[in-house]
Amino acid sequence: MDWGSYATLSLEQDGDALIVTVNRPEALNALANQVVDDLLELTGRLEGIGRDADWPVRGIVLTGAGAKAFVAGADIREMDGMDPATAEAYGRRMHQVTLRLEELPVPVIAAVNGFALGGGCELALACDFIYASADASFGQPEVALGLVPGFGGSVRLQQRVGAGQARELIFTGRRIDARHAHGIGLVNRVFDDAAALMDGARATIAELARVSPTAVANAKRTMHRVQGLGVAEGLEVEAESFREAFTTEDSAVGRAAFVAKERAAFPGR
Repeated sequence: MDWGSYATLSLEQDGDALIVTVNRPEALNALANQVVDDLLELTGRLEGIGRDADWPVRGIVLTGAGAKAFVAGADIREMDGMDPATAEAYGRRMHQVTLRLEELPVPVIAAVNGFALGGGCELALACDFIYASADASFGQPEVALGLVPGFGGSVRLQQRVGAGQARELIFTGRRIDARHAHGIGLVNRVFDDAAALMDGARATIAELARVSPTAVANAKRTMHRVQGLGVAEGLEVEAESFREAFTTEDSAVGRAAFVAKERAAFPGR
């Protein structure tokens, strides 16, 4: 699959993982307009994963270049020249990026080393899992600039950690470390350093590669669809997804392998 080439992103396929690195270390990987454009282009291409049973990778690892930041936030120098209409368009383009990440048929892991502040925290929140090194830090400091989260933080942070924790972080603009973020459920796992962080992310993608790709895609889609629904409505969505699973070759192969006490070789269909 052709992933494309980008001015601000570096891509590396490592086995079943595609490592996507925001590559502006001189600006702490801030989300300038060019980064947003590149992320839009890349996520558009990634939507093709799994079509025609082609699963070139089984997961995405999203990280930042350098030792200081995952993504330090939006590019404030660019934002300083924006009028309200331009700012709204900027935010809406990042909304499109984050929605595409959520809709990808493979899991996305945010591997956070250093700062994940403002837009960087919001980018991580659009990923399925957030892994962090011990020196990572998180926050939504927009209020210190007279702003509010504009890339999904007011929605996804509440979903991830609950309304009370989200309001405290957003209203105060407070920065928290990786251990604190793990304690409130913002972060899935904390690793000693950047190398261990990337090893852990790769290991999870390798684990995902052993199970059915169609089932993982179905589960991801289902869990996003049921967010915000009541129990009865959510169960209806789950019932549809459960039925859909039985239409796949992966389901037939997986069940037959279990009965035969063999390891399934999933075709991805």
